[in-house]
Amino acid sequence: MNFQTVITELTGLPLANASLLDEGTAAAEAMAMAFAGARMKKMTFIVDTNVYPQTAAVIRGRAEGLGINVVETDISDPSIIESKKDDLIGVLIQYPRKDGKIVDYTKLSETVHSHGGQLICAADLLSLTLLAPPSTFNADIVVGSAQRFGVPMGFGGPHAAFFACSDANKRKLPGRLVGVSKDRLDGRAFRLSLQTREQHIRREKATSNICTSQALLANMSAFYAVYHGPDVPTREDLVDS
Repeated sequence: MNFQTVITELTGLPLANASLLDEGTAAAEAMAMAFAGARMKKMTFIVDTNVYPQTAAVIRGRAEGLGINVVETDISDPSIIESKKDDLIGVLIQYPRKDGKIVDYTKLSETVHSHGGQLICAADLLSLTLLAPPSTFNADIVVGSAQRFGVPMGFGGPHAAFFACSDANKRKLPGRLVGVSKDRLDGRAFRLSLQTREQHIRREKATSNICTSQALLANMSAFYAVYHGPDVPTREDLVDS
């Protein structure tokens, strides 16, 4: 098992990269990827007010350099999305929300997709062991922090972030993407895939400016998942223990 396998299984999305820096920068990369997917012609990105404030702050900072108009609003009111439908890049939600509520975003997803936008979900990775994966409400991109998977707080960081996306987004996925191949002895081997996206080859056409990933911490999270195993304890198991 590797970290990408953990992420794809818990998010329900087919692709995950080999870790990012933290949840805020991963969300900003998701916004930039959706912006590129819209061919930089749409300029409005909506952030739900129930997204963590530190994530929203990084979004605002990244958006300023790209010229994106960030609208922070309560997405339970669909009129905001309707008013921006012709200029909508995407919508960022938190799952579970910062107030702890668990919301079914299926209707929101349908609305966003009907206007050509992408639904980006910042998710709590550990909660996904119990909650329905974001793929059930057709999230296009799922980001978050893997800190809760066995990584100490470390005075605020670093903490490996994760980034998963739909197959339609694979050519714009930021960061490193590791694929499985065969070596000259016909053995199983891992290699970097789609390296033409990377800044060490095509700096001006790179899909992101990420130059550091938290690979060590991502491996720690993968080992944490292996140690605990795939079975989720029932209430009876917890009471008996």
